Amino acid sequence: MANGLDDVVAAETVLSDVDGLGGHLTIRGHSLPELAGRWNYVQVVRLLLDGFFEDLPGDAELAQAIGQARVEVFERLLPSLPLLASLDVYSAMRAGIAFLPDGEALADALRLIAAPAVLTPALLRLQRGEKPFAPDKAADHAGDMLRMLNGTVASPALAKALDTYLVTVCDHGLNASTFATRVVASTKAGLTSAVLAGLGALKGPLHGGAPGPVIEMLDAIEAHGDAAGWLRDEIAHGERIMGFGHRIYRVRDPRADVLKAVVRKLGGEGETGRRLAFAEEVERAALDVLRVAKPSRSLQTNVEFYTALLLEAAGFPRQAFSNVFAAGRVAGWIAHAREQQTTGRLIRPQSRYVGPVPDLVA
Repeated sequence: MANGLDDVVAAETVLSDVDGLGGHLTIRGHSLPELAGRWNYVQVVRLLLDGFFEDLPGDAELAQAIGQARVEVFERLLPSLPLLASLDVYSAMRAGIAFLPDGEALADALRLIAAPAVLTPALLRLQRGEKPFAPDKAADHAGDMLRMLNGTVASPALAKALDTYLVTVCDHGLNASTFATRVVASTKAGLTSAVLAGLGALKGPLHGGAPGPVIEMLDAIEAHGDAAGWLRDEIAHGERIMGFGHRIYRVRDPRADVLKAVVRKLGGEGETGRRLAFAEEVERAALDVLRVAKPSRSLQTNVEFYTALLLEAAGFPRQAFSNVFAAGRVAGWIAHAREQQTTGRLIRPQSRYVGPVPDLVA
């Protein structure tokens, strides 16, 4: 039996392929370096959804449609935002998305793609005692998310950085949240139900909840003053080193290098540059310590390590990092949901009962 479904092929997909041994990520025939920084998020959304919606428009029209969807989501959910803001920001986002229609049309998909980008800034502002900003339907998706968060138009460099992040995390094989999405989609439930399943799986710290603790780790190491010593103590106490190791990759996560390059472009001599230089010192120390402490395992830098620095530089608080991850991944979830509904069947694996057996009366 494959514990945790390791090595079990549960779906055939045209969407993405994760080469864990080679350290490569392919998305619909394109390598990650081909896409990240070269294609914008709307173009990648169209790439993922192509073939799953008959009325999918071209890039320019799709950008307009997603802009209009941001406006629709904001107007629909604005009355509920004060109540939602009483929850933690991830639970509030998930609850807000549950208000959206559970349909199968392209309009339903675009509202779901828009929702995390709209809800996350609005909720964060309300929790700070500030008024939410309405979306600008003419703005680019990542730039509008930053404007709604900070109240000012983001610099082109920062908007480009966030856009590249959304592209980098848009899809990644049959991970836990994507599998959960496909299970629900296989029942012929609507797209909102499927996305909510993905959001539920993403909330766990073993999946999308790790970038925030990376910042906590960096802060703790900086206060301690000895990276290697702090890391060895954590391992001795059975703690995970956040930002290192991956269920699939046995080499360095290719997304880590993409995001590290993005942070370097943002850095310069300011706080982001100082933070990056310190993180690189911690990364070198962590790889050395892990190599000695766990010689039988290949624990390399994963996407979460530099995600933390990028989202911190963009102005997102650490408790909202998973929200921003969801803003990128939701397009992949929707594509997988549609693929499952059009080409798959009800997902119903078997289990092996290992509990006590009742006495049977003859």
